[in-house]
Amino acid sequence: MADDKPTLLIVEDDPGLQKQLKWCFDEYEVITVADRSSAIAAVRRYEPAVVLQDLGLPPDAEGVSEGMQTLLETLKLAPGTKVIVVTGQLDKQNAVRAVGLGAYDFYQKPVDTDVLKLLVQRAFRIHDLETQNRALTRHQGLMPLAGVIAISDSMQKACRIVEKVAPTSATVLLLGESGTGKELLARALHTLSPRAKREFVAINCAAIPETLLESELFGYEKGAFTGAVKQTPGKFEQANGGTLFLDEIGDMPLALQAKLLRFLQDRVVERIGGRERIPVDVRIVFATNKDLQAMMKAGTFREDLYYRTSEVTVRIPPLRERAGDAVVIAQAILDKRAREHARAVRGFAPEALKAIEGYPWPGNIRELENRVNGAVIMTEGKYVSVEDLGLPADGGSDMAWLNLRIARQRAESEAIRQALAIAGGNISRTAELLGITRPTLYDLLEKNQILVPERNAE
Repeated sequence: MADDKPTLLIVEDDPGLQKQLKWCFDEYEVITVADRSSAIAAVRRYEPAVVLQDLGLPPDAEGVSEGMQTLLETLKLAPGTKVIVVTGQLDKQNAVRAVGLGAYDFYQKPVDTDVLKLLVQRAFRIHDLETQNRALTRHQGLMPLAGVIAISDSMQKACRIVEKVAPTSATVLLLGESGTGKELLARALHTLSPRAKREFVAINCAAIPETLLESELFGYEKGAFTGAVKQTPGKFEQANGGTLFLDEIGDMPLALQAKLLRFLQDRVVERIGGRERIPVDVRIVFATNKDLQAMMKAGTFREDLYYRTSEVTVRIPPLRERAGDAVVIAQAILDKRAREHARAVRGFAPEALKAIEGYPWPGNIRELENRVNGAVIMTEGKYVSVEDLGLPADGGSDMAWLNLRIARQRAESEAIRQALAIAGGNISRTAELLGITRPTLYDLLEKNQILVPERNAE
């Protein structure tokens, strides 16, 4: 079976027409069969996207009963398959009936290959679009936050905290190593909040010189200092009504930390060189890759500011602690970059997948993105190799997370925990949500070592 050709199944009992159609559709991998049992066997084996089927099949070649039954069985087995039924010249009634039963379209003999080609091409296109849409819907359903890929329990936990805190006005502190996606989570938090239609403003405290950071945040009046040729609002004012993301807060100088603390208490700004107190309604999300508690002990970060910035703290795990995430993220990056660079790269070789899963990724997602992007550009085949990624071949992972038993156990545990959370810990309600009995739920709780407070057991 050719890898690069879509499969077209032709169900036709006339050998001459079979030959003609096979020649006509040479751009497809054509499978021809002559009866219902062979058609169903071919649907099971080849999973064709499109089926071109005559309604007059043996042993009822003069009628349509066998053809209709073939259509029904095909759609029952593969509901997404596009079946184009071919009928006699004056048999429009049965053609319409077939469409009513689920056929994609119909065509009446005699055969005009040009018209039939257009029908088949359109059917393949519609099937592809529907497949992409289902995949996107399924992918979004699996991902807790838009734009965030989280398969591992540790990252799912971080995402659930973001979901819970997003509708509130609480100040959030995101803790994580460089490259773990702190800004991505900050944007997701903004998108899920009531402020989603207003501005999301991001500023990296480590990327701006200390002498300029204050003016960037608070703004300045005309003539406040050399070069201040006009009145300029700061980031706090720009984000008014929305969200301000202050990245690398651990790099903020102590003097500016005091001014930031005052803003958090009063929610007003005074531009440099000005006296006007300007009220600002802004939600602030902080982030850092540093140990703020250690910095407090060292006297380089204010303790009172720490408690103001961390009403809710979200710890983002490094990629090496997110079992299963690296491979899924890598594939998503590959798909995106392959489209951008117009490269026919489909995926990763098995050895590359093992290397991706086993590599510790000290640079986290940023390093993963850089390596995959380079590999997509440089690879000479359809599948990225270990050499293309520049990773050691002995990644050290047996990819145990792909084991179905382990995957089912994790999924079962996660479903129970989610149902318990939704039901507020109530056992009866949890069992109802899961569609199981209370005794079964108790067995599963014990099996998965999930504890429920006694007061919620009723």
